[in-house]
Amino acid sequence: MEAEIHGINDILAPDLSVIFCGINPGKSSAHTGFHFAHPGNRFWKTIWQAGFTKRQLKPEEEKLLLTTRCGITMLVERPTREATELSATELREGGKLLVDKIMRYQPEALAVLGKQAYKQAFGVGKVAWGRQPHKLGETEVWVLPNPSGLNRASQEELVAAYKELVMALAAR
Repeated sequence: MEAEIHGINDILAPDLSVIFCGINPGKSSAHTGFHFAHPGNRFWKTIWQAGFTKRQLKPEEEKLLLTTRCGITMLVERPTREATELSATELREGGKLLVDKIMRYQPEALAVLGKQAYKQAFGVGKVAWGRQPHKLGETEVWVLPNPSGLNRASQEELVAAYKELVMALAAR
């Protein structure tokens, strides 16, 4: 019998500093209904160590992110075991929906978590880590390493990349 699938909702509000955009829910997130729920995912640890939160939140505390002026959304809502299972069409469509959300909420920054997903969603060929040369309205666009346990980046590398965004937001 198939495990129950819970809806995973965006954690969004006006006046946010950053909206983190994951690629899509993994099976653990789909099962629990919370973003970045797999025990091997380093999102919650990374944003805490980088300085976005005062303590390491648990996935089930995700709505507390709003009190830190952070939010979460995703490019594609369909859960998969690995993001590589998504089609280019799904990612392009997700990119269009993401632009609409960002234009509506206008956070200070959008952080897309994953270079390959960003390239496909936005139809760009070459992408550097960090701040991108274009904005969505008044929103800066950033590409940060995906915190998935499947990503080869070390915890130190993740924290350093996310801390760059913390510093840029603090300097505004």
